[in-house]
Amino acid sequence: MGNPVYALGHSDRELERLRAQERLVGSATRQFFGEAGIDTGMRVLDVGSGAGDTAFLAADLVGETGEVIGTDKAAAAVVAATARAKARSLRNVSFREGDPGEMTFDRPFDAVVGRYVLLFQADSAALLRRLVGHLRLGGAIVFHEPDWGSVRSLPPAPTYDSCCQWITEAFRLAGTDTNMAGKLHTAFIGAGLPAPSMRMRTFISGPSGCTDWLQAVAELAGTLLPTMEQLGVATAAEVEVATLAERLRREVTASGSVIIGRSEIGAWSHT
Repeated sequence: MGNPVYALGHSDRELERLRAQERLVGSATRQFFGEAGIDTGMRVLDVGSGAGDTAFLAADLVGETGEVIGTDKAAAAVVAATARAKARSLRNVSFREGDPGEMTFDRPFDAVVGRYVLLFQADSAALLRRLVGHLRLGGAIVFHEPDWGSVRSLPPAPTYDSCCQWITEAFRLAGTDTNMAGKLHTAFIGAGLPAPSMRMRTFISGPSGCTDWLQAVAELAGTLLPTMEQLGVATAAEVEVATLAERLRREVTASGSVIIGRSEIGAWSHT
């Protein structure tokens, strides 16, 4: 089996969505990295950097005496992340194009990190095994992955529930499993690593506190719409991207629903 199709792409719209996503999930990533021991002065390799937000977060943790090298297979992502680092005058972050599992570096890292990377691998244990080769003895390997298994609304908000189903079904048909809670432990063990420490954080809120999450769901559906149509998951008329976020907000408010969103899973181990 080949790698799953990366259905999200690297368009300007998608890179902007990733930047907005940071506001929702950045605190979870910071918690996971902090508990894993990423600290001042460390040298960190960021896998699948995208727009650069995870690398920037790691750079904040390691400070000016540390270093972060971000990697991505997509040239557009590397260009965008490099421009953002320059705009922020960050001297401890750089980005390189390529597959970090195949790349070489001049010296080992204290930590290898990534967010929303392993779910897109046909064999996540194999990638972890290759990445361990970049770590010093005792170094940390930390990944933050999603799990959509608990997503729902109470009482049901049909548009929200349908939207989440479209998203997860589009990923599934593209070969991506969006429920990583049960797979991270297996991947770490399969890579020959010690059993990982794990944490889960889940979004939950009533109507007054879920606007940002509903906006994020609508934007993700918009990014995935071509894949949804191609795979027969939903049509443009069903999704109606232009009004989706507002319709979600109106429906959730009218029904007084409690919205349960995607869970954020952190897993880390040391060599």
